[in-house]
Amino acid sequence: MIINKHFDIRGQIWVETVIYTLIGLALIGLTLAILTPQIREFRDRSVIEQTIESLNTFDSKVIEILDAPGNKRKITFRLDRGEIIVDSFDNEVRYILDGSNVRYSEPGVELNIGRIRVLTEELTEKYKIILSLPYLHNITYDGADRDNETFSPVSIPYEFFVENKGKINNKIWIDITEGS
Repeated sequence: MIINKHFDIRGQIWVETVIYTLIGLALIGLTLAILTPQIREFRDRSVIEQTIESLNTFDSKVIEILDAPGNKRKITFRLDRGEIIVDSFDNEVRYILDGSNVRYSEPGVELNIGRIRVLTEELTEKYKIILSLPYLHNITYDGADRDNETFSPVSIPYEFFVENKGKINNKIWIDITEGS
């Protein structure tokens, strides 16, 4: 009988170990299920706020070159998510984050953060965030009017150059080029 009790205790220890392990894994899974959406929202909010800062830096470089024709500045722009669009027809630079987990502003209502316009569009389960930086100047990309020159996420930062090309029809001509 002593041998049976020894085997019974060992079996009971293994059963308890398996049960406690399963309970622990279930708690970890539950915690991840609760925290993962919040982590995604925090990550998307952080991307949007960093992009607003980058667009403000971009805008400050454009303002620096307005003084005289020939002024040129280099801008480094890191893009991990979303896309940057240089729209020469609307004379603006846009950032679009499609499939965001965070509702950054009231959907359908444009919000201004400094010179940057923020628009949140509601998708089925996620959101599309559009940050626009409009200009009263003539914006071109690589010397030409282009509808949507689009830049996708890359591992190394983009390097853009903005240059004051002078006045055309009483509007300052700002040319944006990508370079290294």
